[in-house]
Amino acid sequence: MTTDATTPGPQDAPGLDTTRYRFTSDRADVDRATVHRWLSERSYWARGRTRAVQDAAIDGSLCFGVLERATGRQVAFARVVTDGAAFAWLCDVFVDEAERGNGIGTALVAGTVAHLEAMDLPRVVLATADAHGLYQRFGFAPVEPGTYMALLRTPGASPDDPAAPPPDA
Repeated sequence: MTTDATTPGPQDAPGLDTTRYRFTSDRADVDRATVHRWLSERSYWARGRTRAVQDAAIDGSLCFGVLERATGRQVAFARVVTDGAAFAWLCDVFVDEAERGNGIGTALVAGTVAHLEAMDLPRVVLATADAHGLYQRFGFAPVEPGTYMALLRTPGASPDDPAAPPPDA
């Protein structure tokens, strides 16, 4: 990862045990096979996502991770979809089950938010079913009900098919 005035460095993941782990914003550090397995097999939001879709998502996003220093093994991942000027969507946040409870998720979100704050984006959104408390620590708050809407569809399904289930991706 190259660090400059607009790219926070590893020190911007407060709480991370930097003797054991390192925070990265370098897409080249992503273990794509591991991330795909986590999301397509273990997440509630991307179950069944294909490897091709996951790779395209990684390629089109800012990617963040926490890696074990000794082995280089990826232990956490997050990505951000953004136009770089006005909007960002934090998504696909995942911490390996064996590493949970060690502050890695908190450090991952801290480092990611620090990166986004340096971009001075006026709006960053996310969706979560079970981690509201984590994100609230970083200033995220529920939006006014009825404010945001979504167009959900199943890729490859006819847009006129009301029976087509929304995607998990």
